[in-house]
Amino acid sequence: MTLKSKRLISLDALRGLTIAFMILVNNPASWDHVFGPLLHADWHGITPTDFIFPFFLFIVGVSISLAYSKRLDRGASKKDIYKKVLFRGLKIFLLGIFLGMFPDFDFSDIRVAGVLQRIAIVFVLCTFIYINIEWKKQGYLAFGLLIGYWLAMTLIPTPGEGMVMLEPGKNLAAWIDQILLPGMMWQGSWDPEGLFSTIPAISTGILGMLAGRTLLSDLDGNEKANKLLVQGLVLVMLGMFWHLFFPINKNLWTSSFVLVTGGAGFSFLGASYYWVDLKGHSKGTKPWIVFGSNAITAYVLADLLSLPFYGINIGGDTLSGHFMSIMIGLGMAANMASMFYAIIFVGINYIPVYWLYKKKIFIKL
Repeated sequence: MTLKSKRLISLDALRGLTIAFMILVNNPASWDHVFGPLLHADWHGITPTDFIFPFFLFIVGVSISLAYSKRLDRGASKKDIYKKVLFRGLKIFLLGIFLGMFPDFDFSDIRVAGVLQRIAIVFVLCTFIYINIEWKKQGYLAFGLLIGYWLAMTLIPTPGEGMVMLEPGKNLAAWIDQILLPGMMWQGSWDPEGLFSTIPAISTGILGMLAGRTLLSDLDGNEKANKLLVQGLVLVMLGMFWHLFFPINKNLWTSSFVLVTGGAGFSFLGASYYWVDLKGHSKGTKPWIVFGSNAITAYVLADLLSLPFYGINIGGDTLSGHFMSIMIGLGMAANMASMFYAIIFVGINYIPVYWLYKKKIFIKL
């Protein structure tokens, strides 16, 4: 069987694992008690948590290559693809705005930027790029965007500041977002999912598309896995070198951040493909495949379920607050109790997603 005629267990599992960790890090029992690796870097630098969102965008790119190569091979009309892609992107974008407003729906406090909104933009633009530009030019475009973003951020002085700045709310990306981005921003004067920093995020998606091309190539399985691992290592090294001139920063989605996280994506995909699909070690992947089969649905459910678990006062405190009090009273360390609660929350979200999986209901948002 060719790769185009079967699903990659490793990719489904990697997508689900990414979503599960996204839910985990977003839902501790108390933000005052969180282990350092489960927090984002304050500004420059990187933690394990900072890899989660770019991994998902990288996987979006891989999925574009695998899915749309089949459709183009079947002779699908580009016009029909455009319509479906734009409609799907619009649904995901509006869903992100809905979640940002839930449950108060205060239109005076609307946030247009967001995680799902960035996913929607990257998905639409990367799909258009994939079906219209051959793979070498995709690579040139990805690096062209990264270089252009780097030069703009490090050579153009921030208006009103009179100098080049990369500080929170005082950099070029924040200034552009303050002008172009309607509504409120997550951090007042800046937004980690702003418009300008979505430009390098498109390169993250393109890197995923290029990894997908490696999987679709005529190389044998072991050669594909080795190539992905080597490509990943090279990208990480380039990113670490670029960090010397343009610091790794998730909030700004800097060019060095794209290469380091994208390179890690190549390597994780290569290792997962080798271990799961080539060697057949699929035992233990089922929970992640379940999450991965309805990935965005799982993310949305977690956001909706957070209200009863975090936002409703019951008996003088929220469920998360009661849990922390009980666990600490039993002698558990506060950070451990907070993480344990997050793990339980992931498990609770698994139940409806597993039901959808068993019923073979796959919600294509």
